[in-house]
Amino acid sequence: MITEHIGGGCRCGACRYTLVVDTMPPVYACHCQHCQTWSGSAFTEQAMIRGDAITATGPIVEYAAERPSGGVSTQHVCSVCHTRLWNTNTVWPAMAVVRAGTLDAAETLSPLMHIWTKRKQPWLTIDPAVPRFEENAPPAAFMKLMA
Repeated sequence: MITEHIGGGCRCGACRYTLVVDTMPPVYACHCQHCQTWSGSAFTEQAMIRGDAITATGPIVEYAAERPSGGVSTQHVCSVCHTRLWNTNTVWPAMAVVRAGTLDAAETLSPLMHIWTKRKQPWLTIDPAVPRFEENAPPAAFMKLMA
């Protein structure tokens, strides 16, 4: 098995991170109101990886907030340009959720599923071949698609 070092970073370049993984992580798109508000866009693209697979440099600050659904979500953000790089959550303590748009090779990614499509912007068309879920994907389906 070949280990890859996949880079990413913030918009201003002050923060860089490296993912030490076997392959480019799969991504999903989330259309929930929370993600729309955080991103200022129609959805976010996210990749779940092991939390210990990230190493980072630069002025990264952490913002922790309790989630209505339970757990504490900690956002890892560039302190200069405020780009959200990844987050962790006490519900899944061994995992991290990378903002896929911050990966250097973001243009090569294509979501394997769309979640919270009941909040999808009406002008956005989703490829009918890509699985979609009105809210969160059932855990077994999520894990199968992300494996």
